[in-house]
Amino acid sequence: MKRRTAHWLGAGNREGREGSAGVTARNEVNGGESEPFWERRLGRDDLAAVAGVRAGLRRFLAHWGAPGRAETAELLTSELVTNALVHTDGGAVVTAVLGGGPPAVVKGLLRVEVRDTLPRRPVLRASDAGPPAREGAARTDEGRCAGEGAATSGRGLLLVQALADDWGVRAHGTGKAVWFELAAEER
Repeated sequence: MKRRTAHWLGAGNREGREGSAGVTARNEVNGGESEPFWERRLGRDDLAAVAGVRAGLRRFLAHWGAPGRAETAELLTSELVTNALVHTDGGAVVTAVLGGGPPAVVKGLLRVEVRDTLPRRPVLRASDAGPPAREGAARTDEGRCAGEGAATSGRGLLLVQALADDWGVRAHGTGKAVWFELAAEER
């Protein structure tokens, strides 16, 4: 069964090498095992870079997961990156880590994180005609998530919530990191 919960975590994070646009390995403090790692920095308002992020992640996940899992990761990453670039004044940093050491390239747990400079939490929105809001979401009088029924945007986090095995938000420096996890095989 999928865990579709959002978490707001406080400080404390796992930092990898910064500034790398390709696949690297990083040493984790907890056990020293090397994990496949990909990172990309994006400039402010660089929406054209979203396609490059998808392409880079596609290369990183070339041999990972069951059919369709890498495509799901691309979609969710694209949504989080677009949110970071549209709703903040700074750039963003995207990282992807395959947990489980070198064999993770094929079957590890993928964690993607998009860091930005805005500390405000993102808002999970749905159309008024959508399903009832989940616990903790802003509700309208009808018990649905707050949002505009005819809106053409604003549903990226709903995709993350629906498709990720787990996701959340944590404080990061002067901003926040929005993350999701996907197992190589659908749960």
